[in-house]
Amino acid sequence: MDCDWLIIGSGFGGSVSALRLTEKGYRVMVLEKGRRLNAPDFPKTNWDLRRWLWMPTLGWRGLFEMSFFRHVTVLSGVGVGGGSLVYANTLPIPKDDFFQAASWGHLAAWKEELAPHYATARRMLGATPNPLRTVPDQVLQEVGADMGRTEFQPSTVAVYFGESGITVKDPYFNGEGPDRTGCNACGGCMLGCRHGAKNTLDKNYLYLAERRGLTLHADTEVTWVRPLPEGGYEVEALQGSRRFFRKQVRFTARHVVFAGGVLGTVDLLLKLKASPQGLPRLSDRLGDGVRTNSEALMGIVSGRKEHDLSRGIAIGSILHTDAQSHLEPVRYSAGSGFFRLLMAPQVPGATMFQRLTRLVAVLARHPLRFLKAWFVPEFAKRTVILLYMRTQEGHLRMQRSKRLGLGTSLQSGPAPSANMPEVFELARRVAEKLDGYPMTMVVETILGIPTTAHILGGCCMGDSAQTGVIDSQHRVFGYDGLYVVDGAAISANPGVNPSLTITALAERAMSFIPRARTVEAGAPASTAGAHVG
Repeated sequence: MDCDWLIIGSGFGGSVSALRLTEKGYRVMVLEKGRRLNAPDFPKTNWDLRRWLWMPTLGWRGLFEMSFFRHVTVLSGVGVGGGSLVYANTLPIPKDDFFQAASWGHLAAWKEELAPHYATARRMLGATPNPLRTVPDQVLQEVGADMGRTEFQPSTVAVYFGESGITVKDPYFNGEGPDRTGCNACGGCMLGCRHGAKNTLDKNYLYLAERRGLTLHADTEVTWVRPLPEGGYEVEALQGSRRFFRKQVRFTARHVVFAGGVLGTVDLLLKLKASPQGLPRLSDRLGDGVRTNSEALMGIVSGRKEHDLSRGIAIGSILHTDAQSHLEPVRYSAGSGFFRLLMAPQVPGATMFQRLTRLVAVLARHPLRFLKAWFVPEFAKRTVILLYMRTQEGHLRMQRSKRLGLGTSLQSGPAPSANMPEVFELARRVAEKLDGYPMTMVVETILGIPTTAHILGGCCMGDSAQTGVIDSQHRVFGYDGLYVVDGAAISANPGVNPSLTITALAERAMSFIPRARTVEAGAPASTAGAHVG
């Protein structure tokens, strides 16, 4: 065998698995379809499409991917470090409803079992309250006060603040990690941090795993997994950065961890289930239970020139608007105005006809106001993005066809929708504070299709293959040695950014794996997770 454990994907689930398995003495390999990116490789703005977008058919091998489905538009990260490269740094713990949800609450005492793993995950990711106070944070707090909502607080984020622009020796792992540089509040967190302040996975879990012997292959996209007659699995992949000149490579492993995120893991497993030469015994529940955080995204283009809304971190604060929902202000760095191309006026309406009618009416009544907002100079400096999330459940099903590839259908509950009256009211309140103009993604305005950066489920947990794809220890039903450890395994709506929860679940999953026999009995485990300051 080429390795004991082969991990497909290097995001929050894959990176945690890589470190903990190498610590236990196993030979571990990670395959990542994206590039290994260093600070000079990140785009300065999102107009640098070749460096920013993942569109390999055009030769663009950036870190940010947009995937368009019938029911949802999905934003995701690609590259060594996965979603950590592009996420907004936030590390919240969900409320109790998530742990007690009927979909998985009976499988374990999740809140109690995950508590120590959440603590480890926060230490490893360098979680800290945001010390910066910016105009959008102030506006959000004022809106909350007007509504009688006082549950406003700084975000807990994976950022090294230190002294702005000053580089120091690793402050997290007793000097074993890489040098870090204090955050300079440039607002470019979601473009890939060019300054060494963001605690992405390549600066903690992956960094430490590679020092312990992890083999990591970037630019390597897995295309097939098959069981071997003698046990273990053969994994096929295409390797190389030039799409039409990639070579086929093969690896063998005793165990395989699927950690490519929902779009990677579910798509691959659906393809494998459909073939007798793949993994045909996978549960028929594969693809079920796909969910989002029921998000809505709104852009408020400020009419005030005196404020630079691009300064700060990607998300600096959170306002709980009721027991099931919250609002966060989001920003991009100065010069990052790409999303203006995808924006349209925000209009309500339950049907496409209603929205189109109201859109035409808005443009007819106030054409200059829209044009002024759309053509505003320095779009990022004048725009605050509002991210609204709630815990409402509604399930999609993912399926795959040879002709159309991965697609979605409605499984149960209400379909994800961008048309939420409370969202329009919140946008109105924020716009009043900023003398602003509310806008949304054109697919939301016209088609009513919401946008999410938090696609979850598809390989949900159950107590058998009839109720789930994996068990509560992330083991795949029907195939010994296969695991799913990523967002596809999340079996309820956390209602918050799921990155910390994926990390904690991965920590828990790896805690069930025994140490390798080659590790001397009684030898001390690595202290990497215990010495985080």
